[in-house]
Amino acid sequence: MTGPTLAVTMGDPAGIGPEIIVKAWAASRESGHPFFVVGDHDLLAGAPGAGGLKLERIASPEAAAAAFSRALPVLDLPLQQPVVAGKPSPAHAAAVIRWIETASGLALSGAIDAMVTAPIAKAPLYQAGFEFPGHTEFLGELTRGQGRDDLRGPVMMLTAQDLRTTLVTIHEPLSKVPALLTLDRIVRVARITAHALTQDFGVAKPRLAIAGLNPHAGEDGAIGREEAEIIGPACAALRRLGIDCTEPLPADSLFHASARSRYDAVVCMYHDQALIPVKMLDFWGGVNITLGLPIVRTSPDHGVAYDIAGRGLARADSLIAAIDAAAEIAARRGPRTGSRAA
Repeated sequence: MTGPTLAVTMGDPAGIGPEIIVKAWAASRESGHPFFVVGDHDLLAGAPGAGGLKLERIASPEAAAAAFSRALPVLDLPLQQPVVAGKPSPAHAAAVIRWIETASGLALSGAIDAMVTAPIAKAPLYQAGFEFPGHTEFLGELTRGQGRDDLRGPVMMLTAQDLRTTLVTIHEPLSKVPALLTLDRIVRVARITAHALTQDFGVAKPRLAIAGLNPHAGEDGAIGREEAEIIGPACAALRRLGIDCTEPLPADSLFHASARSRYDAVVCMYHDQALIPVKMLDFWGGVNITLGLPIVRTSPDHGVAYDIAGRGLARADSLIAAIDAAAEIAARRGPRTGSRAA
């Protein structure tokens, strides 16, 4: 098989990551995009759905494509502590972090074209001293100093069918969001979104919808001042930069089918404003894409699902969609040349 070289990190070993990776390989081995796993070989071999599965340890990414149709290739970085499905443990944190660092290093060096990350959980990582809110922020730190400073992320994008949303604030308590919204922050996220639409999605002239923060987009200040004082001026600044964007629009009427035909992405002010419409449109097939990095990174749009881990119930739809998205973006960016500008 030929095509972009993709690495999939195993995520939280006590979650559904191992299971959905095995299922993604089974669904993709004959006609899908080839990938290899950065994780624990033996844990994958025992994952639900792995009965009869062939795994092959590889020493380098170059060996993955040749092995993919006959076996699931694994760059084996073993866990040091046993795993019980559905039971998170900070003892696994070092391995989880190492898998992410390894894949991002391979991507930065040009050894792979893209990385796809299976879900992690924050609590066990925090208990082990992890200091980042999530994957997105951690990858921003791991790639710091690489890429274009004026278009530097990380910015989270969620996609489902014909909908793309990006977030000005991500994992923040709702009570803190208004204070975190600044003109510069909104402009930066919108610029990175517009650039990514052209570079990674082939949209020649991106059209951005800008969501308001308050009900009715503030209704001329009657239900909040953020639109008039921060978001609206950011929209004006974006238009001065040549970016096609709307005024702040009421979020409750932005996501139906007719509205979606009028823009290429929505810049949202906070987490649930962006994620609820994506999950409503395609709960099983949503994809998380990190914009503004010098590497390509995608992930499934769901969590570790400890409640069903180890029971054979997890669906791999979102992971397969994330693998497809990573391959498509990597192909659009062209041949890898080591660390590239985002």
